[in-house]
Amino acid sequence: MGSPEAADSPTSTPIWTYLFMLWCMAGTTPKARALGAELRAAREAAGIGLRQLADQLETSHATVSRWETGARSPKPEYVAAYLAKVGASAEQREQLVELARDPDGPHWLSVGMPEQQRQLAALLEIEREATCITTVSPLLIPGLLQTAEYAREIMTTGGVPASEIDTRVAVRLGRRDAITRKDPAKLRAFIGESVLYQLIGSSEIMADQLETLSKYGQLDNVELRIIPTRSGWHPGLEGPFSLAEFGDQNRTSVVHLENRISALFLHEPEEVSAYETALDRVKEVAMSPDSSSRLIADVIGTETT
Repeated sequence: MGSPEAADSPTSTPIWTYLFMLWCMAGTTPKARALGAELRAAREAAGIGLRQLADQLETSHATVSRWETGARSPKPEYVAAYLAKVGASAEQREQLVELARDPDGPHWLSVGMPEQQRQLAALLEIEREATCITTVSPLLIPGLLQTAEYAREIMTTGGVPASEIDTRVAVRLGRRDAITRKDPAKLRAFIGESVLYQLIGSSEIMADQLETLSKYGQLDNVELRIIPTRSGWHPGLEGPFSLAEFGDQNRTSVVHLENRISALFLHEPEEVSAYETALDRVKEVAMSPDSSSRLIADVIGTETT
């Protein structure tokens, strides 16, 4: 296999400059991020350094780094070579080579494991890199704001295998780093009013969850807005969704949808635009942040008296 870097160096001619610009914009799709995350995890599990692996593949460490961050989508044959060098199993090689066949496709639907695990890896990367995350959650507290016990109750009653619950709860709580880290993402959460009254687990679990919601709502980078039950129909009633935006104007926003057994990423401009339009309508019917905070405080007061 020839060096992938050899084909990556642009010349000074205008057409090559143009192609190089397109090349720089390739990748960064949810699939590319998930593929990169799994490649990086496989390398680190093998105890192989990035530069060491790059030397073995006869390419530059910058190229391997771009693969692992999802900034560049490696060809299937490069994925196969990469995984062979780190000693990945035949099953993992087959799965990731298949994932590499269309990493920049218009959308990514996953059903069942391990595809949902890969989507979760992509979601973590997306939230880590996003500058603004908007979530519409008509039926539950958004995942980024859930407490451990609230999330655990949802997973337990939702049929998640007991052996996986602790890990999934830890991952869900880890997602919160996106809004609490240094230079955090802005979070705009639109939550259905009924969510505040819906008993998930015990009254103690709900009281703690609402207190946590109120606490995070006081952060400068978090905006909570409650959607009144009497607001009539709005696009949020079609189901929960989230929109991740990035500071780089060359990167399109990403929409994430999920239900009980499947999840979907959308990143084509016209698809993202449809959800941006839906958000405009949700904003029209949602309460202001101040009114929402007062309502949450009132519910907490009612629950604790």
